[in-house]
Amino acid sequence: MTHGSTRRTVIAAGAAALLAGCSEYGDENDEGGAESPTEGGAGGELAKTADIPVGGGKIFKDEKVVVTQPEQGDFKAFSAVCTHARCTVANVSDGTINCTCHGSKFRVADASVADGPATKPLPARQITVTGDSISLA
Repeated sequence: MTHGSTRRTVIAAGAAALLAGCSEYGDENDEGGAESPTEGGAGGELAKTADIPVGGGKIFKDEKVVVTQPEQGDFKAFSAVCTHARCTVANVSDGTINCTCHGSKFRVADASVADGPATKPLPARQITVTGDSISLA
């Protein structure tokens, strides 16, 4: 009696689980990068404009948003959830938003991928800038 088919079944199941674990956020049931309800919503003031460095940004973990200022007076916001494996990005430095889980980097200007393994940009988030106050829209 051989156990070849049992062994193949276990190996195939393990490979399927491994591949599922490495899929990118947004690969399944994603309709154009829509945010999940857990990624924060409209709210009060996130920061003062002076809190966001030019060429850099700041992560707001509770709201799961990162706000950047690529150029003086130009404020952008993106989801702080990495599109590779759903880790929260860790920091913003040297012109990139950085996820330390697997090394993905996203450009502060448009959240496009600067370095993988992520292949999709961080989804944009809506903010309003009124005077010196930045809030989620």
